[in-house]
Amino acid sequence: MFPDTPYRIGFNHIKGIGAARLRLLLEYFGSAENAWNASTAELKAAGLSAKLAEKVSEARKTLDLDRLLALMEKKGIRALTWEDETYPSRLKNITQPPPVLYLRGTLAEEDEWAVAIVGTRRVTAYGRQVSEETAAFLAQNGVTIVSGLARGVDALAHKAALQNGGRTLAVLGSGVDVIYPPEHRALAEKILENGAILSDYPPGTPPESSNFPPRNRIISGLSLAVVVVEAGQTSGALITAEFAVEQGREVFAVPGGIYAPQSKGTNRLIREGAHPMLRPSDILEALNLTQISEHRAAQRALPADETELRLLQILDAEPLHIDEIQREADLPIEKVSATLTMMELKGMARHVGGMRYIALRELREIYHTETDEPS
Repeated sequence: MFPDTPYRIGFNHIKGIGAARLRLLLEYFGSAENAWNASTAELKAAGLSAKLAEKVSEARKTLDLDRLLALMEKKGIRALTWEDETYPSRLKNITQPPPVLYLRGTLAEEDEWAVAIVGTRRVTAYGRQVSEETAAFLAQNGVTIVSGLARGVDALAHKAALQNGGRTLAVLGSGVDVIYPPEHRALAEKILENGAILSDYPPGTPPESSNFPPRNRIISGLSLAVVVVEAGQTSGALITAEFAVEQGREVFAVPGGIYAPQSKGTNRLIREGAHPMLRPSDILEALNLTQISEHRAAQRALPADETELRLLQILDAEPLHIDEIQREADLPIEKVSATLTMMELKGMARHVGGMRYIALRELREIYHTETDEPS
């Protein structure tokens, strides 16, 4: 945790101090700690209204930052700030990203390839089928599913992702320790095993109705695209789609019957320019993610030491016998054999029979291109 983080958490507990005002304070005082300890007069000089400056002064008298941190640790809650390396990079680049992002569970590098699936709570049989099949297909292709843990489409998407071995992120309109709706507590626990629960609301925040529209900007901000399965004319899923457009994300909508109430919102999105999602593979094609499995494999399979790097430079598309590899590497055969075994387990190399080996295509392209001497 960064030294400034406890004071960011303190400001996050004060209504009226959002991303814009926190940046104002950081620019003026140089750190959240300095701003937290500033006088009311200094806070007003920094640009806060008299009412808000007084509100900050009063909050400091009642907020015990050490106690807040201890409670978070007890509940397994982490706080990510803009400077944290694990703060999602895609979310960090939206307008006014959350100053503090509370987290239970884990974020992974592969969550950079994420797609949001959202929709109505009153899902039809048609919407259920599309939600489950779309989430399952994306999860099977290495895409993390983002949604809001709500009844209906959200819960179906989370469940299908987990059932198909994928990762999923749930963004709440309450504190990460306040699961809503309560019947989704078991689902939330499963998400923590292969994903994360996130919120920009402090722990303990109840699920007030006014919290949900703003949290939708985080759902879209974490994602490459937003898929709206079913949505009525006033559905919150349409708010998520609006945020997605503002953030430069792709929007997909599932077409439905022109008389179906749950399809009025999605059909309108298509009329306004959203991609009609006719099959789940449309999403991968539009986002150019058809090779995501190869990209992720190449990212994971990085050389751990000089021996692995040397063997990657030797291995090619044509199978090489282990004796040839040993001679070119000029290493003991025992070391070459052990390293090749480990590289197989990591997916970096493949044994094609007869003690002959090849390298993963993406790694050949990377390491042969970068290391070959110019002719």
